[in-house]
Amino acid sequence: MSVMAKLTVFFKDKVIQSNLFENGVVHIGRDETNDLTIDSLAVAPAHAALIIRDDACTIRQLNDDFPVIVNGQKVKECTIHNNDTISIGKHDLVFNTTESIEQQAPIESLLEKDVIALNQEIGNDSPIPVGSLQALDGKNIGKILPLKTAMTRLGRSGSAVVAIARRKDGYFISALENNGTITINNQPLNNNSLKLNHNDVIVIDSTSMQFYLN
Repeated sequence: MSVMAKLTVFFKDKVIQSNLFENGVVHIGRDETNDLTIDSLAVAPAHAALIIRDDACTIRQLNDDFPVIVNGQKVKECTIHNNDTISIGKHDLVFNTTESIEQQAPIESLLEKDVIALNQEIGNDSPIPVGSLQALDGKNIGKILPLKTAMTRLGRSGSAVVAIARRKDGYFISALENNGTITINNQPLNNNSLKLNHNDVIVIDSTSMQFYLN
């Protein structure tokens, strides 16, 4: 497993964007060439760099005229931890780390090991971004399940089982077995096939997961 970092950007207590990054260096700034772009004159074109490693994550100031503030303290460089708040200009970035898990790894024992891979997977030239699920509760809270194959099956046989299909026009969820509880944003899935949208919350029996597009 490798560490991934999630940065949720707030402006005046409103979420502007949320991004997930793998190991490496994440450049943050106003310029569009950055990995994380914040469109504000209070943000330097190259403002900060986030270094993500398995053992530690570090934030580094890149421009002396544009401060980086972590939990209310100005820093040049420091190690950051889960739920730390990084203030850049007028924006706040809430930092979280999570472990990237393989397609067959369990989310609260819901993901079956026999994940269905169709004969022809969608190629990397797919017009849609890669989607992922993040566990919202239970012992695996925060863990990420990338939806890289053409179809992923989630659930327990005999109870609630869904299939999430990756198509050229988006991700679609449908019920394979509906003997338990399956809801999307608190609405029952029933026998429908629904297109998933960014930040949709999926509940399968007692486990909640959030769908998002990278």
